[in-house]
Amino acid sequence: MPTKGASADAADPGTVRPGGRTARVRASVLRAAGDALVEHGFHSLDLADVARRAEVGKTTVYRRWGTTTGLIADLLADMAEQSVPRTDSGSLTEDLRSNARLVAATLTDPRQGPLFKAVIAAATCDERTARALHRFCETRIKEWAPCVEGAIARGELPAGTDAREVIRAVSAPLYYRVLAGGDPLDEAAADRAAAAAESAARAGAHIG
Repeated sequence: MPTKGASADAADPGTVRPGGRTARVRASVLRAAGDALVEHGFHSLDLADVARRAEVGKTTVYRRWGTTTGLIADLLADMAEQSVPRTDSGSLTEDLRSNARLVAATLTDPRQGPLFKAVIAAATCDERTARALHRFCETRIKEWAPCVEGAIARGELPAGTDAREVIRAVSAPLYYRVLAGGDPLDEAAADRAAAAAESAARAGAHIG
């Protein structure tokens, strides 16, 4: 959803990145954007308001991010960069459990939880935001897929298992709980999701 003064032909999310300024300025703008999303949601996000919150010039924000979707794309990229690196315990059970607990902790975090909900809500009605969200998810799946690939190499899973599908199977029920189910999301729920994904993978459900 382009903002006032932004070109309808602005680049897709993820292609407009702040350049020529310090990391401090980018961090300040992204923090302000996150605050605004948490407080008011996607449809009230305004680049001028973000600039005011970040105490930077409106021209800087419009020039470097261009649109609200461009800003959200960079916010998602930053969240992926800041995410806790995957574990590599040498045990499929432990690795999937760690992944599930990380997802649960993110979705229930006082700041990141509402932010994710706002972004996901935006993605349902804005194609460019949806593409940015998909890129974020693909980044996290790519980060964790080697855990499953290692399990295949060790003989813990059948040959031909699609590692990416296993990682998706871990997080899908956790997102459902937050967005549609309404049930509590805690470590116990995360562990059940990891165990279910592992059982399905061992049974060959995710052979590609």
